[in-house]
Amino acid sequence: MPPASSGASATHAVALTPPPLSTDTRLTPGGPGYRRMSFALFLAGVATFALLYSTQALLPLVSADFGVNASTASWTVSAATGALALFVLPLSALSERFGRRAVMTASLTVAVAVGLLVPFAPSVEVLIALRAVQGAALAGLPASAMAFLAEEVRPKALVAAIGMFVAGNSIGGMSGRIITGWVAQAWGWRAAVGVVGVIAVLCALAFRALLPAPKHFTPGSLSPKSLARTVRTHLSDPLLCRLYAIGALFMTVFGAVYTVIGYRLTEAPFSLPQGVIGSIFLVYLVGTVSSAAAGKLVARLGRRGALYLAVSTTAGGLLLSLSSSLVLVLLGLVLITAGFFAGHAVASSSVSRTATTGRAQASALYQSAYYLGSSAGGTLGAVAFHAGGWGGTVGLGILAVLGVVSITVWGSHAARVQERRGLMAAAH
Repeated sequence: MPPASSGASATHAVALTPPPLSTDTRLTPGGPGYRRMSFALFLAGVATFALLYSTQALLPLVSADFGVNASTASWTVSAATGALALFVLPLSALSERFGRRAVMTASLTVAVAVGLLVPFAPSVEVLIALRAVQGAALAGLPASAMAFLAEEVRPKALVAAIGMFVAGNSIGGMSGRIITGWVAQAWGWRAAVGVVGVIAVLCALAFRALLPAPKHFTPGSLSPKSLARTVRTHLSDPLLCRLYAIGALFMTVFGAVYTVIGYRLTEAPFSLPQGVIGSIFLVYLVGTVSSAAAGKLVARLGRRGALYLAVSTTAGGLLLSLSSSLVLVLLGLVLITAGFFAGHAVASSSVSRTATTGRAQASALYQSAYYLGSSAGGTLGAVAFHAGGWGGTVGLGILAVLGVVSITVWGSHAARVQERRGLMAAAH
């Protein structure tokens, strides 16, 4: 018989055996390369939103310079976001073939080059055309960035990683508007958009230097039939379609509010100067926090619970903004911004997790819907403002918020029906 101590020795030997190493080489918080990757995409997000919305806070000055009304001036924003929406799908297909990093780099390079031409636009028509080209160029960034993260980051860290990219969007939107506000007050809107262009150049250079080479990318096909088949697959997925609609409706609210708010604040009873109006966009910092916290919200409340919270916050902000008190208007903007960025981060990360194939196309369809919402919100928000003042713009926002609620409720109902069917099938 073996000695009595042999069992204990065997147990001790097993206990000392190290656990098997993980074979998942994707990036994770605290791991090598994660911080560089996060900061690189953060800077890409900064450049994207700074360029895309560079004229939004300057619309009253653009109107005055070219002698056009708010609806016409709003096209300097809507043309950029609309072109982005149209080109995001074809450029995402290029990223499937040539790589996410290559397409993001090329897109950002063209966008910043056009950004340096924007200050020299001789007419509003040329300005709108340049902005459309800039938006089309930027289309290669959002969907490719989402797909890059989905491939290179572990699933548990995906919401937080996408939240950082969205946080970069909020910082870019905020800093672009603040800088343009004060620069425009001193030297005019042309100098202001020129400064944004220079900042975007610096962000683009740092992005390219910091972003690590992809390790999990597999080139796909550029076949139109393959692309069409992938798109049909995504559009036949009810959950993805609901997420696309939610992104579009959230952005309709955001686009309408921030396109028109400058006109409202230049009028009585506020009559604020351009620099002060630009500084009001500091509320974007709230969006930075809420988007970065989206992962924790989903962990605590679930995806639908997080969306309900985002919707409630946005609706409360819209109603508060009706006040004639500047303090309450600012508080309303804080709530709108927090709700929008949280909802956007939850919806966009859910798209990346839901799509198991053709992630770039899935993200591209979301971005297309999202920026079509921005374009529609900017244009319709300006029309509503002319027709009914700020109350008209808020009314448009409330309709969009109710749309998000309806879609989310329907999604909950559909999930319960599917679960019951699964239980009945298992019982039989």
